[in-house]
Amino acid sequence: MCKLNPKVDFAFKKLFGSEENKCILISFINSIISEENQIKNIELKNPYNISNYRKGKMTILDIKAVDEKGIWYDIEMQIAEQGYYDKRALYYWSKVYSDQIESGDDFELLRKTIGINILDFNYLKEEDFHNIYRMYNEKTKEEFSDLFEMHFIELNKFKKDYKDIKTALDRWVSFLNRAYEIDKDEIPKELGEDENIKIAIEKLDIMYLDKEEREIYENDLKALRIHKAEIKTAEENGIKKGREEGEKKKAFEIAKNLLDVLDNETIAIKTGLTIDEIEKLRYN
Repeated sequence: MCKLNPKVDFAFKKLFGSEENKCILISFINSIISEENQIKNIELKNPYNISNYRKGKMTILDIKAVDEKGIWYDIEMQIAEQGYYDKRALYYWSKVYSDQIESGDDFELLRKTIGINILDFNYLKEEDFHNIYRMYNEKTKEEFSDLFEMHFIELNKFKKDYKDIKTALDRWVSFLNRAYEIDKDEIPKELGEDENIKIAIEKLDIMYLDKEEREIYENDLKALRIHKAEIKTAEENGIKKGREEGEKKKAFEIAKNLLDVLDNETIAIKTGLTIDEIEKLRYN
């Protein structure tokens, strides 16, 4: 089984954002973008480098790259559930887009920028796991500009078994979701059809982390578990509070119907409300 979880920020960055793994990144991008825009080469603008962690220069683990046609990419794996993720995604897209030129440079130099957001939680209302956003005229549906393109891949919405895999993106999402159960010597044939996924599985299986890298990875994993536990607790508390409020509301409705036929003490016994609560109902 793969020793590391490729969805953890640090492992994702090292696997997809290292110079020696560019074939993996190219294959992954090509599985997401349209057939007419398939790429052959890519230049990493912020390649994985442990020394940058030491210097505090790599606190955000997105991958920035530009292909042979000059199209820019900003790729982020987000495993911890967040509100307002749409604002975050637009902010990072805009940074990659605007940072292409210096102040005073010609706007003509700005090139198409594609944001790719891989989420390990559900955020959008759409049921499909892969959604694409572009800029269109609301009335005519004509594209305003092709400079903006944003993809959301919600891993939890992908429900296909191996036998149902049909596309390259299906294979990559299956890999991200199920790497923990894949043996590099027994790769499911549906995934093994893609040579780059086989390489990714082998790389992840033997990925070496030195002591410092291991500590970063374990801290990321720990933070993720804590965050998920907090989310679960908040959800459970919300459900409990909602149930209690519902029961209280029902008790008040019953008490209102009994005011004309029973005394306060009897109503309190039957509904669980206090005498004060019943008196307020009676005189309000």
